[in-house]
Amino acid sequence: MSALKITTSPDFEAKLATYPDLVGSKLQYLRELVIETAREIPEITHLEETLKWGEPSFLTKTGSTLRMDWKNKTPNQYQMYFKCTSRLVETFKLVFGQLFEYEKSRAIIFQLDQEIPVRELKKCIRATLMYHKVKNDLTLGI
Repeated sequence: MSALKITTSPDFEAKLATYPDLVGSKLQYLRELVIETAREIPEITHLEETLKWGEPSFLTKTGSTLRMDWKNKTPNQYQMYFKCTSRLVETFKLVFGQLFEYEKSRAIIFQLDQEIPVRELKKCIRATLMYHKVKNDLTLGI
């Protein structure tokens, strides 16, 4: 476990407070998984929680931006977003197949009533937070 410093923008907290209660608890759970995963990676000493494109986002020096959000137009689902020009989602599909529901090369989609496959999702989070270090590995270290 690394000594992780977390910097949280007030905008990040304010955005989380805008979601309906059920959605907010789901996004808070994803947040906890991101923090837990970051703490398990010795190379990560700082995690920034901020807004990117108006969505709660996580940044590390070693990784690619990781975002999460819920949209009114799809009220029964929420998403974890990845940089669409990266190999992240493509690799998640290769490794995990149909375990997750995907949106093209940019997101993993979760249904509000879905049980999240935590062990596998944490591997996706880890690959994202370490992307700059693992991008040349065929399976991104998964």
